[in-house]
Amino acid sequence: MRTIKERLKLQGLFIKLFAVMVISIVVVAVASSWTTVRMSERLFMNTFSITNGKVIGQIKTNFETFHNSIITAMNNVQQSGNIKTFLTTGDTDSLTMVKAYYNMTQQMKKIQSNVEAYPVGIAIIGKNNRYYSSNMTNFSISAAELKNHPMTARAVDEPRQLMYQMYQPLDTGVASDNFIVATKALLERTTGDIYGMLYIVIKEKDFMSFYSSFTSKGNDVAILNSAGTIVSSNRQELIGQEDPDLLKRAKEVQEGGLHYKKVKVMGEEQILISDYLPSYDFYVVNLIDKKLALGQIINTRTVFTICVVIVALALIIVFIISRRLTRSLTLLARQMQKVTKRNFHNYITATGSYEIRELAKAFNYMLDEVNEYVHQLVETQKGQRNAELTALQRQINPHFLYNTLATVKFLVQQGSKEKAVETIHAMISLLQNSISNVNETITIEEEMANLKHYVFINHVRYGERINVYFFVSPDCRECHVPKLIIQPFIENAFFHGFNIKQEGYIHVMVAREGGTLVCEVADNGDGMEGISSDNALPNAKSKSQLFTGIGIKNVHDRIVLLYGEDYGVSITSELGKGTQVKIRLPVLDSQK
Repeated sequence: MRTIKERLKLQGLFIKLFAVMVISIVVVAVASSWTTVRMSERLFMNTFSITNGKVIGQIKTNFETFHNSIITAMNNVQQSGNIKTFLTTGDTDSLTMVKAYYNMTQQMKKIQSNVEAYPVGIAIIGKNNRYYSSNMTNFSISAAELKNHPMTARAVDEPRQLMYQMYQPLDTGVASDNFIVATKALLERTTGDIYGMLYIVIKEKDFMSFYSSFTSKGNDVAILNSAGTIVSSNRQELIGQEDPDLLKRAKEVQEGGLHYKKVKVMGEEQILISDYLPSYDFYVVNLIDKKLALGQIINTRTVFTICVVIVALALIIVFIISRRLTRSLTLLARQMQKVTKRNFHNYITATGSYEIRELAKAFNYMLDEVNEYVHQLVETQKGQRNAELTALQRQINPHFLYNTLATVKFLVQQGSKEKAVETIHAMISLLQNSISNVNETITIEEEMANLKHYVFINHVRYGERINVYFFVSPDCRECHVPKLIIQPFIENAFFHGFNIKQEGYIHVMVAREGGTLVCEVADNGDGMEGISSDNALPNAKSKSQLFTGIGIKNVHDRIVLLYGEDYGVSITSELGKGTQVKIRLPVLDSQK
């Protein structure tokens, strides 16, 4: 127990830090997730309510268009003398009755043609009990029943109002067989007495076509009358039900000017959007299943695109207005702004007022000064960079030269003149390559030849205990690389990779990876500690030197200077198993 307590005490700081980190991460993750969900939900609901509000507006427009057609037909019936004569005159001789009937039917056909865009039927009943109907398919109700029906009584109570009422056939009980009936009392112009009733009938399923295209799963529409009865809906099971609570919610949204309201309808969480149809005395209610809606993926890209378009349009409008008001000043400001984008050759034509011309001249003078300064700075940096690269590449390890010459001397003394000559030739090739112009490159094939010369010299000096194998992809042989870019790592493997192991191999591999040339030098030598990732480099303070006298870090910096941050040297190594050096360069198919 004491040992455990001592261990915990020793690890106290670690435990505290670890606990704080765990708690912090958990709290931040939970808080961020919760905040993101809440913000996303609020944004989604606001956006969705605005969109569906526009849909409600379109539905309302469809209803108003239909209502206007009904009003036109009603006015034509009200103003027709032939129809009035048919509905008011008593029984007369047969010829008069036939003539009155004929004139009325002709008039009704014209009126029917005015609403032929909609599948409606028209019926009229006069105070003389005469009855006429056209296109009343499936509206199976007799004239006597229609005259005594409650919806007729309500129309009589409000004779000057066009009413839309629901008619439910008693014999079917099927919601799809319901009708929406527009009723209006026909009045004498002078006395205001009722001389007949007008009925314009449309089936509920045809009435539903005004909004059915805007509905989908979880996105429902219900039409409520002032009594709270659902007279039409895309959900057939709701038609005919009385829901005063839903009517109350719809009124709250409408009267409160709300975009939407969260309600619980029929046991489900819903988003309610509502609008009032004064012509019908109906409420259009849009019910969106909250769970289903929020479960969908919000198309943020579309929202972002819309915002970008709106901003772009606003900027264009502001630009046009500003350009018209102050053309010269706007042009000057626009040209000056481009300087921040490093465009120092965008000179301004001096036009406009005196002040603008003076500003333009001063601006052009400033650009001349800046361009001159930039040119001098670029030339200075270019010279400095070339000097740095030249200094890096032209460092030669004198010990290598001394040891190689000593080896040649030994070979000559031993009588191995041919091998001595080969060794001198190999060294000459390496020296020529190392002191060449730093900006020049050589092909992979030439670089491999230089590497083989270097390996030959080392085999002569130290024996062939370390074998070197070359694997070059055929499509890489003509690719150009900086001179001495691979050789330092061969030497590093020779002199630092096999201090413990006496034998081994070095693999040199060159291949393409897309637009990148990858050169790898891998050995199975002693390996190094502290290098476990691809991006690691050895300690820059190490005294180990390569063939050119340049450390690995300098080789990496040289590549970065030449080609940019996307390229360079990375090393992975494991103690006892070997080292792998990966050099990434751009693919250069011609000398640069």
